[in-house]
Amino acid sequence: MATSGKVIKCKAAVAWGAGKPLSIEEVEVAPPKAHEVRIKIVATAVCHTDAYTLSGADPEGCFPVILGHEGAGIVESVGEGVTKVKKGDTVIPLYIPQCGECKFCKNPKTNLCQKIRITQGKGVMPDGTSRFTCKGKQIYHFMGTSTFSEYTVVADISVAKIDAAAPLDKVCLLGCGISTGYGAAVNTAKVEPGSTCAVFGLGGVGLAVIMGCKIAGASRIIGIDINKDKYAKAKEFGATECISPQDSKKPIQEVLVEMTDGGVDYSFECIGNVGVMRAALEACHKGWGVSVIVGVAAAGQEISTRPFQLVTGRTWKGTAFGGWKSVDNVPKLVTDYMSKKIKVDEFVTHTLPFDKINEAFELMHSGKSIRTVLKL
Repeated sequence: MATSGKVIKCKAAVAWGAGKPLSIEEVEVAPPKAHEVRIKIVATAVCHTDAYTLSGADPEGCFPVILGHEGAGIVESVGEGVTKVKKGDTVIPLYIPQCGECKFCKNPKTNLCQKIRITQGKGVMPDGTSRFTCKGKQIYHFMGTSTFSEYTVVADISVAKIDAAAPLDKVCLLGCGISTGYGAAVNTAKVEPGSTCAVFGLGGVGLAVIMGCKIAGASRIIGIDINKDKYAKAKEFGATECISPQDSKKPIQEVLVEMTDGGVDYSFECIGNVGVMRAALEACHKGWGVSVIVGVAAAGQEISTRPFQLVTGRTWKGTAFGGWKSVDNVPKLVTDYMSKKIKVDEFVTHTLPFDKINEAFELMHSGKSIRTVLKL
């Protein structure tokens, strides 16, 4: 049945309010307007950012909303003026778009396209309206992607066309976590061969950082987490050793400085905890150590350290989506996965049907999963 140009009725997981479980509802998804793309989502995963907004802690959080930003699917139809993708293309929606025209896109130093940033943050399409309704109510979009729906509508600059042979229940993870961690190591830190690295937080993003450090040729990769159940997986990804901050009376940065003859060359904070961000910086070697903030801290929190840490040659950096210019690089990351240069399958610990989405959130909160993929 031809759906192009028509409203589609389908299943979606709606967040009606902060702190409430998601509710599987029938929603209406309007056709794409000019420069928009409607996508049939085939697979989506759950990330901590979805849970952060659902908790009510996100100042940009609007309700009711369809969350989800790690997904993959097939283009169902396109609005007028869309040239980069067509019906039937295999795609990954992008929460950081790439318009190619703004001053951010034109600058090789950043991937932070700002073309639709303001409307995206308000939970609407670039024209200021939503494509989702449910029970007569407008439902907000999330991160410009809203992958927790059988169909979604995104801006045409927020979509990457990928290899049609790629398994969507795996490459959906390249829409956020894996690309973020891997890029933090290879793009933001630019880890060098023979270096020593410390990775704080051994969830999906931390494991992707470890993978990036290993691919970049780091000789020593120290994983840090209070959950020792995560150590075996971290070592599988390339960690040479794992330690817990709870095993020493000394602050973790002191432990690392002692272990590494003065500190690590590169450290990565993959949690979103400002105290750990400080420890990660102070675990770096004087003169050249670089610390990268990957985790997103709660709104209003501030970082601190003594300025002397920076005066004596340490560098503090941050990264979003691993520094990848999204439209250009997500297809390349898929190709790297298909040619076995990077791991993706190993991040998937659980696969569930879409209607078990709340179970996926529970698995994440319990620390039992790395990534749970939902099949729509």
